[in-house]
Amino acid sequence: MSENTTEDLIYMDVPAGRVVIRLRPDIAPKAAERIRTLAEQGFYDNVPFHRVISGFMAQGGDPTGTGMHGSDLPDLPAEFTTKAKFERGTIGMARTADPNSANSQFFIMFEPSPHLDGQYTIVGEVIEGMENVDKIKRGAGGSGMVNDPDRIARMRPAGAEG
Repeated sequence: MSENTTEDLIYMDVPAGRVVIRLRPDIAPKAAERIRTLAEQGFYDNVPFHRVISGFMAQGGDPTGTGMHGSDLPDLPAEFTTKAKFERGTIGMARTADPNSANSQFFIMFEPSPHLDGQYTIVGEVIEGMENVDKIKRGAGGSGMVNDPDRIARMRPAGAEG
């Protein structure tokens, strides 16, 4: 596991307050670099949590809010691991049925979900502010799509604060 260096920390501000994310370049170097790069560019600012399912996860990272789009950067190869599991606070890279289709979308786990282990790239974990993630507006039905969703106010690497 990597040390808690500033370059591995991302500050994400949501309506309820600050969330501190520790990226995991030790297990997902390409995905960690992608999140860091997009956060530096301000890509995630005002992006909605478009799919939020109680007892499961909150998903964001698509500026259109549809869950169908990502950044202009190329999709990423899968970086599956057995060194970490999908526990409460784990952050995974969302993708289509193609394991090599992760781009900018990510999800934060509300509860452990072992069925995702080894199936999705784990890019990081919430190390502070999980209580603020818990307050993200939930969606309806099995899809968890959210009407008038909560949004990421600002998301930046720790070193880019200011």
